[in-house]
Amino acid sequence: MLTLAAAGALLPAVAVAQQAAPPLTHIGDVAPRPAHAGTRNNWLLGCETLDRDFASYDAYKDYLVPLGIRRLRLQAGWAKTEKKPGEYDWAWLDHIVDDATSRGLAPWLQLAYGNAIYPGGGGTNLAAGVPDSPQALAAWDRWVTALVTRYRDRVTDWEVWNEPNFGDNTYNTPESFAALSARSAAIIRRLQPKAKISGLALGHIDYDYAERFFQALHAKRQLALFDNITYHDYVYNPDQHYPKVEKLRAILHKYAPGMPLRQGENGAPSVPYSGGALGDWAWSEIAQAKWATRRMLGDLGHDIESSVFTIIEIAYTNGPINTLNTKGLIKSDASKRALRPKAAYRAVQTVVAIFDDQLARLPDIGHVHNDKLVPQDPRKVLMTASTDRTVAAYGYRHKASGKDAYTLWLADVIPGSDLARKSYRIGLANARFEQPVYVDVISGKVYDIPASEWHVKDGRTVFTNIPLFDGPVVIADKSLVPLAAASPAG
Repeated sequence: MLTLAAAGALLPAVAVAQQAAPPLTHIGDVAPRPAHAGTRNNWLLGCETLDRDFASYDAYKDYLVPLGIRRLRLQAGWAKTEKKPGEYDWAWLDHIVDDATSRGLAPWLQLAYGNAIYPGGGGTNLAAGVPDSPQALAAWDRWVTALVTRYRDRVTDWEVWNEPNFGDNTYNTPESFAALSARSAAIIRRLQPKAKISGLALGHIDYDYAERFFQALHAKRQLALFDNITYHDYVYNPDQHYPKVEKLRAILHKYAPGMPLRQGENGAPSVPYSGGALGDWAWSEIAQAKWATRRMLGDLGHDIESSVFTIIEIAYTNGPINTLNTKGLIKSDASKRALRPKAAYRAVQTVVAIFDDQLARLPDIGHVHNDKLVPQDPRKVLMTASTDRTVAAYGYRHKASGKDAYTLWLADVIPGSDLARKSYRIGLANARFEQPVYVDVISGKVYDIPASEWHVKDGRTVFTNIPLFDGPVVIADKSLVPLAAASPAG
């Protein structure tokens, strides 16, 4: 008997039944794809807090291109640039932008934070407040104008502020923040008409704040100044927040039909009980790698551009947090050195190497129920009664070759440290494979799926034994997986 279990979204439905583990042959590892390879993907990379010297760009710059993500989220740092009224020192930001663009990378510059040298200028910490006095707002306008003028030949992606719905500043109402956002976006648009501008950067999904923000902009016909709306939403199980995201998207589309959402900041710690967002949980480097790649692939499956937070551990030394933020893909310490890449760094490399803009997400084309193809509910996945687990599954088809890739993982738990898997029988409707392989996203290892373990019958591809766990795996045609020589088993 087949039962339904909720999942984030699904393409050609997956019928799943538990089986014994198969003997898969390791045939190589996924070859990383450098960020300057010329292809475009769905992801951005957090390089935050350089404006407050909580991290060092030079410590990690050599890790950026090998990771494979081209677009970098950077805070432009008004207070670090203008320490005396009317005097701008761009040396620190010039160094970062020039180095990044010389490597073929693309900065996404965020206008933040405030500047206390002006009365009512706001603060430099999260939730410290936005500029709200006439003097401070005039200085803000001058800084934004100078910033965009200076970097418009190297930067086309911008974001206005960060998490305005946090803090007690009375000016941070949705309506007042909408006014600040509109005046900022208008300056950018005037100086760089083809700029891509992100708005809101919602700290957590607050429907009332978001709707009032959209209403205020819509009433003045200013919502069109923005190209996308960004949100942050830290949740322990990265698959559980998509109903909230879809509701946020529905609210946005009441005022701006079709405007995209962009996930602007999300990450998980790698150290247990380390404080900060999601910090009160038994995290590990393996759990972090699972979380990061589930979030990346879940966002991809929901057609949401997605930022990975963050490149390196952040050494907070002042403000509301005074600790090491361990959400980085690279291990660091209070000295801000890059000590080593973590498991999450390699796992992110694997995702980026396989999933570029040449893979199109498949339409919902049905699932198998009692051997009959029926219309697909995009939030359900069919499973046998032999297991009550929930499988997240998404499918993609290569635009040129017509071959497929599918991502699957057990989505009903917070990612853990266990690497053990159970094997399942997987049925895919209307899938296209010539030589399927199995990719372990966490390790980057690629395994052959022998002919004895899969067959096609009545338009349905059935895999007899596919190992699944709470981290992503990929079933893909071998032609879609860039292969390096096999590394030692591990």
